[in-house]
Amino acid sequence: MNPGLQYTRNIGIMAHIDAGKTTATERILFYTGITHRIGEVHDGAATMDWMVQEQERGITITSACTTTFWKYNEQEYKVNIIDTPGHVDFTVEVERSLRVLDGAVAVFCAVGGVEPQSETVWRQANKYKVPRMAFVNKMDRVGADFFGVVSEIKDKLGSNPVPLQIPIGSEEDFTGIVDLIERKAIVWKEDETMGMKYEYCEIPEDMIDMVEEWREKLVEAVCVSNDDLLERFLEDRDSISEEEFMAYARRATINMEIVPVFCGSAFKNKGIQRLLDGIVALMPSPIDVGAVQGINPYTEKEEDRNPVNEDPLTGLVFKIATDPFVGRLAYLRIYSGQLNEGTTILNSRTGKKERITRIYQMHANKQNPKSVIDAGDICAVVGLKNLRTGDTITDIKHPLVLETIDFPEPVIGVAIEPKTQTDIDKLGVALGKLAEEDPTFQIKTDHDTGQTIISGMGELHLEILLDRLKREFKVECSVGSPQVNYKEAITTEIHHREVFKKQSGGRGKFADIDVYISPNDDGVSGLQFVNEIKGGNVPKEFIPSVEKGFKNAMLNGPLAGFSVDNLKVRLVDGSFHNVDSDQLAFEIVARKAFRTAAMKARPVLMEPIMAVEVLTPEDYMGDVISDLNKRRGQVEGMDSKAGVRVIKAKVPLSEQFGYVTVLRTLSSGRASSTMEFSHFEQVPANIAKEIMETVSGKSL
Repeated sequence: MNPGLQYTRNIGIMAHIDAGKTTATERILFYTGITHRIGEVHDGAATMDWMVQEQERGITITSACTTTFWKYNEQEYKVNIIDTPGHVDFTVEVERSLRVLDGAVAVFCAVGGVEPQSETVWRQANKYKVPRMAFVNKMDRVGADFFGVVSEIKDKLGSNPVPLQIPIGSEEDFTGIVDLIERKAIVWKEDETMGMKYEYCEIPEDMIDMVEEWREKLVEAVCVSNDDLLERFLEDRDSISEEEFMAYARRATINMEIVPVFCGSAFKNKGIQRLLDGIVALMPSPIDVGAVQGINPYTEKEEDRNPVNEDPLTGLVFKIATDPFVGRLAYLRIYSGQLNEGTTILNSRTGKKERITRIYQMHANKQNPKSVIDAGDICAVVGLKNLRTGDTITDIKHPLVLETIDFPEPVIGVAIEPKTQTDIDKLGVALGKLAEEDPTFQIKTDHDTGQTIISGMGELHLEILLDRLKREFKVECSVGSPQVNYKEAITTEIHHREVFKKQSGGRGKFADIDVYISPNDDGVSGLQFVNEIKGGNVPKEFIPSVEKGFKNAMLNGPLAGFSVDNLKVRLVDGSFHNVDSDQLAFEIVARKAFRTAAMKARPVLMEPIMAVEVLTPEDYMGDVISDLNKRRGQVEGMDSKAGVRVIKAKVPLSEQFGYVTVLRTLSSGRASSTMEFSHFEQVPANIAKEIMETVSGKSL
């Protein structure tokens, strides 16, 4: 049964680690009848955390997708839910999920409030313009502060949080909520029904003034963008019906003017049904989101695709996964058209046709076969061999390229060596499959040592990948110590002329270019290539070869072979030979020009700097700050939250290996920390010298 596109919701659950989003998702599955028993994260039995590593560690690593149904106002709604990880090492899973979602539920811990990864996922949601609502979880925990979290969402995230309900009591006295629109109290029964039953009752006497105050704020926030509604409200406060008000609240949510806030305790089974009501009542359907824009590769003009079955097929691959039973699964968001089993589609990136053999609607790692998927839906398909994350699939006769997904660069690497000859043969295949699944996992071979270097987003990320190599692919590896992924950059502009001549009997090679190389213009990364040749001194068919030569040369910087990802090249002059010049000659001359000119352009080493947040009891604050200073950290601020001190600092990644263990020792196990990539910064000269000598035996 498909309730129709206007009754479909594609939403993600996102949050900081340990805010309780997987527990909230498990409750959603239970109350919607998808599961008949509640799986607990701490028991390793959560449906959505299906990987062995997730169950052992009690964390979410991959984004899991499921489809469920919920009845609201006598109408059945279809809800596609993606449960995303909270740990910063797996931020790519959040990024690619938000790219294809129509709305998101941000889960906040009532004690922890807005934490570092909350800010990261919020920024990602801003980037993709995803409307969201908030769920303040763990209201039963000691130190729970609903209104404190609401003010943090406003101050730290720069949003407009508007509670639609407020809690009755907190900590162990948390018994229910007051619905501000209906002006009714809802209390859950503590019995064997697992929170399935709740009852409406009168608002407690001591809360009436508070309820009216917050109701006034809610109505004002919704009415402020609609003059007619505001006028009606001011004339007669009861003239607006609940249904009409919810329609305006929905519009304000979809336009990202407000963030509706709900509350509850997922673990204690309180507040989830009302959250589900909020999801279907306030979150956008694919129709509300409207047409998706893409570029036609033939005409290079922008075209729209509407979320209807009648438009040509257009979908985006947002995840690749390897399933031991069905093989390579490609997760798709279908933006327009119908996807049928056995259809041949066009991969817009490769220009090649591929045939879809099977279609599934996913429930975590279980597949429900389907013969057709409608526009606006999310599914997984089998049979597409050459698809990568971010690829667009389209109707063969109506090609379109959608905006792809940007992924962050890995910041940490380790050298690995297979233990046996049979492991050598299996390693390449296993690494290839893992790299297909995870765009932030990179593999390269060190030219000097011949070692295989794998790179990722953090120590935990690499630890999980190595564990998967061992368990899923049965490959045993020896692992070296972690290495920081440094980069190189030039700091000044240099004018350079390079001539390449090679004569070896018969036809020779000749290329001549005159270039200025400098750091990029602000806000541009990668190679910024500007062709300023006039008069045909270098024929236009050789210009792409010059650009290609510089791009390839940037993979190995002049100092220690680290990549350069910030370079501007202005090609101003050159010459060629009618017989000896060809594309390869101009590619070679560009590589030689880079090597020579970059060494003169005052090259420097750049290191990844991490944003670190430490939560520590007051007693250990001095020791923690002292330790951060020893690690070349810069403390940027201190705050108090829920009885502990919060220290924010920027620290070089190279100084942070093994930090969790040291922090536990310093604080008798009572402090915790989170860390995420912030930016690249120049390495101090004395440390750069040590790195250079270690890496390549050179000195600065």
